[in-house]
Amino acid sequence: MSRLLIQNGTIVTGDDQFAADVFVIGEKIHAIGPELGRRFAVPPDELVDATGCYVFPGGIDAHTHMELPLKTTTSSDTFASGTGAALIGGTTTILDFANQIPGKTLKSAVKDWHAKANGKALCDYGFHVSVTDFNERTRREIAECVDEGITSFKTFMAYKGALMIDDRQMLEIMEEVKIQKGLVLTHAENGDLIDHLVEKFRKAGSLSPKFHPLSRPVIAEAEACSRIIDLARFADCPLYIVHLSSQSGLQRLAPALETGTEQRRSGKSEKPRAPIIAETCPQYLLLDDSVYSQRGFEGAKYVLSPPLRKASDQKHLWAGLGSGMIKVVATDHCAFTSAQRRLGVKDFSKIPNGVPGVEHRMELLYSEGVHKGRLSLQQFVNITSTNPARIFGLHPQKGAIHAGADADLVVFDPNEEHVISSKTHHMNCDYSVYEGVPVTGACRMTILRGKVVVRRGKLLAPAGYGKYLPRQKFEY
Repeated sequence: MSRLLIQNGTIVTGDDQFAADVFVIGEKIHAIGPELGRRFAVPPDELVDATGCYVFPGGIDAHTHMELPLKTTTSSDTFASGTGAALIGGTTTILDFANQIPGKTLKSAVKDWHAKANGKALCDYGFHVSVTDFNERTRREIAECVDEGITSFKTFMAYKGALMIDDRQMLEIMEEVKIQKGLVLTHAENGDLIDHLVEKFRKAGSLSPKFHPLSRPVIAEAEACSRIIDLARFADCPLYIVHLSSQSGLQRLAPALETGTEQRRSGKSEKPRAPIIAETCPQYLLLDDSVYSQRGFEGAKYVLSPPLRKASDQKHLWAGLGSGMIKVVATDHCAFTSAQRRLGVKDFSKIPNGVPGVEHRMELLYSEGVHKGRLSLQQFVNITSTNPARIFGLHPQKGAIHAGADADLVVFDPNEEHVISSKTHHMNCDYSVYEGVPVTGACRMTILRGKVVVRRGKLLAPAGYGKYLPRQKFEY
């Protein structure tokens, strides 16, 4: 087995940081401590000097959409291109969404996604399943998915006529997922309100990209957050809100997000209520809705759902991260080229929704979070790696630096400065929503299961090196 030694770095975990070496044998971390090079008779096959650098656990992006088929197109990053970009940005594991096609089974969705990823993905990966057609057959399949290590199930309160389910279906899914010890993920926007506004704008001939955010106002998210919490509390089902975008949404969620913390502090012996967990994304922390007013069709690059909000919403999301109310930052990576965007050049509602970002999550959060004093190093590690590992049943093998864990590591230079550009990124997209953004901090090296897969921006992972990850049941 190969032997790798990382020397002279500062190890950062979710609750500590310290100077130490990391010795890796094969795919696992073997030992952590000072001057490990002197303790082993057999020298390492590869020596990494991490002087001046942090050593982080590999990033886990819990929300991506590679090769996502829509009615008229498919997201532009394949499992090969998207996971390669992820590795370059310090993300060693992604969790993608296998979308059930209405009328078909969950099993067929999982089979389709395995076919997309197997032998092509460069980083490790797992799946959530999106439930869009709930019936008795689907109910039985939830248990089958959990038995196969797919323990999280996404539901949509929006996209009426395509992905959206009604409240009764939502409740029945929650009841079954709770029984199977899984986790429900929800896209929280009021689909009926959005559908009404889209039709209203279309009838008025208001079809440019700037009407996208107007058709999905903050109240659509806030109302849906309130309603889904009530349903989850009634079912006593664990709930994870994806891509929270606004102050209003956070305010509706705040009492539920605080419940688990207060229960732990109180020392009560009774079993706590099922937790409510929130995720946000870099785009909601860094971009605002002014981009939709750009000339011509430029605003279409930023069409995603929920849409970008006011600049004032950003400070509340950062505060939510700092306080621990928001547990995860994922990307909702869903890339489309400029040509694909033009499918909606005459109607904003036909613009494919989603933005690229899997490559830049770690560096943006370090630069805008840690470097600018919004986050501690420990908070950074928790929201990018340790928390998603714990929530989604990958811990302690992933999201941690300790003996016996997978050797998924990032050697990170906190002082290297660079500028994000579509000319230099590795995602399969001809633009960047972060074009020209200066960044302090860069991934110098990415190690996946003991193998150096990125060195100074050069991708070294062999084709299909990524490994499928069955996950543990959700425990609380």
